[in-house]
Amino acid sequence: MSSISDWFRRAWLVLLVAGIVIVLDQWTKQLVRASLPKFEAVAPFPALDGFVMFEHVDNFGAAFGMFQNFGGVFAIVAIVVVVVMLFFVRLLPTEGWFVRVMLGLMLGGAVGNLIDRLQQGYVTDFIKTGIPGFYYIPNYNIADSAIVCGVIGLGLYLVIDDFKRARQEKQLKSDAAHATSDAGQNPD
Repeated sequence: MSSISDWFRRAWLVLLVAGIVIVLDQWTKQLVRASLPKFEAVAPFPALDGFVMFEHVDNFGAAFGMFQNFGGVFAIVAIVVVVVMLFFVRLLPTEGWFVRVMLGLMLGGAVGNLIDRLQQGYVTDFIKTGIPGFYYIPNYNIADSAIVCGVIGLGLYLVIDDFKRARQEKQLKSDAAHATSDAGQNPD
């Protein structure tokens, strides 16, 4: 029983963030499905009309409409990713809250889109952003945004952490070299 409580102690923040993402994702998708006919676009923010739009589309591919018609494969990949993340969260140090939040974003996004795939066979996308008359990013949703933010945040964390570790190792080597040279100069 203590292994379950230890796992939960390490996983609670990941689960909380994932839960918030799943609720927001499913709620917004339900609102879109109930109030916006497919392929109809509206400007939710008049000041950003054309730059940010809501347009209801069905996505049979991956995030941002990539790899269309591989929905079954993506459902299996999402299930594997969820299981692996929940298994390995126990290995994270308890003080690593930022990593847990980023993993929660990714987990929530994966589960949010998995729910759509299992219920509908496709994912509901509705956020359309871009430059009018020039280029629009393929439509996406809250789950896609959470996954992207989690991946970018975790990537930045790993790069910064790597730089910090390299700097610390360099400092330790420098300190050790100074200590040995100082010891050689003292004839005590």
